[in-house]
Amino acid sequence: MKLYIFGSCSGTEPFANRHHTAWALESAGRLYWFDAGEGCAHTAHVMGVDLLAISDIFISHPHMDHVGGLPHLLWTIRKLGYVVKQFPKFGDISVYSPNAESFGGVMAMLQNAEGGYKNPYETNFIQVKDGVLLKTDAVTVTAKHNLHMKPTEEGYQSFSYVIEAEGKKIVYSGDVASTEELDALIADGCDVLLTETGHHNPLELCRHIKDQPVGHLYFLHHGRVILYDYDGVAAQCREIMPNVTLCNDKDIFEL
Repeated sequence: MKLYIFGSCSGTEPFANRHHTAWALESAGRLYWFDAGEGCAHTAHVMGVDLLAISDIFISHPHMDHVGGLPHLLWTIRKLGYVVKQFPKFGDISVYSPNAESFGGVMAMLQNAEGGYKNPYETNFIQVKDGVLLKTDAVTVTAKHNLHMKPTEEGYQSFSYVIEAEGKKIVYSGDVASTEELDALIADGCDVLLTETGHHNPLELCRHIKDQPVGHLYFLHHGRVILYDYDGVAAQCREIMPNVTLCNDKDIFEL
């Protein structure tokens, strides 16, 4: 099982060698994709990741630094299909998102591209709500709302995800309003916690998490505290919590 990081930056000003948040879990030959920041499709492809192995895409919330690369990701999958004469290996693609309007905008862009985004497979929208979104023999993905965004008439707009695969439990916080929101996600323990530093001080996060049942902590969606002093902050974080990794674009981790 592999963890791929395609984008590690929050929605700050542009930084060299960093793009907005996107990552994927590879398990049993499938790619389960989480968030789709700018350039994620290009980064994944040049890393040698098989985009045609994507079966499900999960969006945590509709802010641009989490969905800006979604149209291009879907367009690239289609383009690869026509170039290599092989379409998504597992059939239709499901896009799980809290916001139907954003997904509609993505599809409108694609339908105005060449070929009208006509495919021999479907791209399906699934509204994210609290509870189990996907359950197969190989993986279970559960959504839990957080308060990073205010709810609308459509429902909660910001979610965290709990992924269970190959005997491991992975928690992806998405963007959260407070560090306390992490507590319920990791109360029962997890092998991996991926959490953001764009809205929270990474040192305070390490202090908050260090005594909790977390196997390994991965920071992504970096804010300026890390981006302005990566090496220094990384060293300080590891003094508090040795089992912490500050992710970079193009990182690959074996789980």
